[in-house]
Amino acid sequence: MAAAADALTDALREPARMPAAPQRSVIRSGSGQFLAMPAAGDAGAGAKLVSVQAENPKHGLPLIQGVFALFSAESLTPVALFDGAALTELRAPAVSVVATRLLARADAAHLVLFGAGVQGRAHAFALIGERPLERVTVIAPGPRADALVRDLAAAGVVATRGDCGAVAEADLVCACTTSSEPVFDGRLVAPGAHVNAVGSFQRTTREIDAALLARSSVFVEDRDAALDEAGDLRIAIAEGAFGPELIAGDLAEVVAGERGRSSVGEITTFKSVGSAWEDLVVARAAFERLNPPS
Repeated sequence: MAAAADALTDALREPARMPAAPQRSVIRSGSGQFLAMPAAGDAGAGAKLVSVQAENPKHGLPLIQGVFALFSAESLTPVALFDGAALTELRAPAVSVVATRLLARADAAHLVLFGAGVQGRAHAFALIGERPLERVTVIAPGPRADALVRDLAAAGVVATRGDCGAVAEADLVCACTTSSEPVFDGRLVAPGAHVNAVGSFQRTTREIDAALLARSSVFVEDRDAALDEAGDLRIAIAEGAFGPELIAGDLAEVVAGERGRSSVGEITTFKSVGSAWEDLVVARAAFERLNPPS
């Protein structure tokens, strides 16, 4: 995870050399969606093809399934095929790690986590290594939440289940759900906290409310992508509670030191929508790690 975050940070340090990535194509297929996300640059070329079918979990199938094809930089020869879900499980928390490293307070000790699925679990264990977390509160229904609490406790962290009011005591909040409505009241978030909003990725869904956006400095991966795809922002804009000009910065600006947290008491929010260039960078780093030069 740390290596993936490092690879993303290195790419963000040179925006002019970052892989080019058009905004994702989304096609309706029956009651689901099919997404195509290509990217190309110094790291080579690649494309992730993903399906999202809300009915799948009822039948024991994953909500999201897909593949990522990696092509070499020199000859554009296909060199690897990754499981798309596994790559996303690595990439998404790695992006949140980059944001957390740069925006969260160094002494953040209490994580409140919404969601105990694949991304919730991945984020919990990724962030344990980035901040001196002593306590994790898991907010999610069902046995997966209990299993995550047990596994976090086994890793030496005080972990409990809780309710959405726990955000009032959080130093770090991660929303990793498939909810279409805000999962907590943004008015409760404590001064100095950092929020990673990861789960929602459609124009009509959001995990965080306009109250949080109004109280925090909002950072994104890319302004255009966030304004086009992030329901968290688009719905607040439609309500007249937020505006594009209120985005405080993107990750490249934060990595460059041009934007970032300005005070201990400032609330910072990072809204992620994911990008094909991130998948490409992480896939390339994983490929090189698995295939070192002889």
